[in-house]
Parts: sequence; structure tokens; C-alpha cells
Amino acid sequence: MALNFRQTEILELARAEGRVMVEDLAQRFDVTLQTIRRDLSDLADAGHLDRVHGGAMLRTGVTNIGYEARRRMNEGAKAAIARACAASIPDNCSLILNLGTTTEAVAHELLGHRNITVITNNMNVANILVANPGCEIVVAGGALRRTDGGLVGELTTQFFEQFKVDYAVIGVSALDRDGDLLDFDLAEVRVSKAIVQQSRKVYLVADHTKLDRSAPARLASLSEIATLFTDLPLPPDLMRKCEAWGTEVRVVDAG
Repeated sequence: MALNFRQTEILELARAEGRVMVEDLAQRFDVTLQTIRRDLSDLADAGHLDRVHGGAMLRTGVTNIGYEARRRMNEGAKAAIARACAASIPDNCSLILNLGTTTEAVAHELLGHRNITVITNNMNVANILVANPGCEIVVAGGALRRTDGGLVGELTTQFFEQFKVDYAVIGVSALDRDGDLLDFDLAEVRVSKAIVQQSRKVYLVADHTKLDRSAPARLASLSEIATLFTDLPLPPDLMRKCEAWGTEVRVVDAG
């Protein structure tokens, strides 16, 4: 399919932001909503995008969106989620932060905490927390994934099995309507499973776009999560499941 100028720019925006919205695009290009919907349908039919409510996202389900694109997606929501999560973590505790751009946002919000021990397989998290003199940083071993600074593999899994911490803050690539937490990399999933098992309380930080995505590997269920921090209410059926499981859902105001 040959893309016209507007469709090419829409695709570039989606690659940069991860997600585009119909109303925003109509205003940007000064065209009707119907025109934008047609553009998004054409791009979806060509395999470039996945249609979601109110817009479209880069096609997912087999491979993850690139790290830089993920880092820029919903930055305001991630920052608000991170603030709420960090406010629930006291001084004088131990915690694990795993891979993900939202867990990195949480690391920024922990810079004022005192007498905490952070164990991580995320080199970006470690580099952020170097600025906090009240934080002891323990970095996992394993194979370095250059694309996002993550450490993964069997050595990383074995490393986390040596600990029992007060809190874990984890991110995921996708969250399905059954309440399953999903990811793309089986090596990363095995590490995340160990983190969940070795933590007394697990916090999940995930903005609403994770419900629009899919990934092939299951790492846990929301039933294993103490609190989900997110930026929009969950679908009613999933909310009812969380209530039955005793999983707290904290919806933050992203401004």
C-alpha cells in the first residue's frame, strides 16, 4: 500500500508516541474525524497499526515497541502513577524494581526516600538512584539487553531468588481482560515471576494503554498484586475481579 503524505506522518507520529488519537489528528491536519478514521483503517489494513478505541497504536502482540518510543508514551500519566506508587513506599524498607519505563519513573520519585535498599535488574534504575545517598543499590547479574538496559537470563532469576523484600514495583507490556500480566520476552518473564514470589507486597505500575495491547507470555495475575496504580478506571468486569481478589486499584489523576 502506498501511503499518502498525511498517512505517512500519522505513522511517524505513532512510531514516536506509540499511540495516536482520532480527535488529535483531525485537529492537527484540519480534516474531519471521518477522514482520520479512514486513514487509520487503511494503516491497520496494511499491517502498520492496530485500531483501539478512539485511535490506533503501533502493531503489537509479537514484538514490543522500541524503548525510546515506550519512554515517550504517556509520560504525564507515568509520572503521576510513579508519584502515587512512591508515596506508598515508606523509608527504611527493601524493594525490587524491575524493567520498564514506568518503574524508571518510580525510581525518580524515590530520590527523596531515606534508608532504602533497591534491588534491580534495570541499569537505568540503578543510574537514576545513584543520586540518592540514602539508597543502597544492589544490581543483579545476567545478560545485558542493550536495547533498554535490562539484565535478564537464568543468572538474573537465580539472583532474585536469594532475596525476600518488603515491596516489588513491576511493570508489564500488556494487561488482558482476564487480569493476566503479559510480556514478550520469556527470559524476562522468568525473572519477573521470581520477583513476584520473593516480595511480600507487589505493586504494579501500568497506564491504561497496556489494556489495548497484547503479548504472548504470561507472568502473573492481578490476583497476585497488592495494588495496581493506573491512570484510568478498569473495565467493569475486570474491576469486579480485582474486588473479588482483594487487589486494590488506585486510579491517579494524570492532569
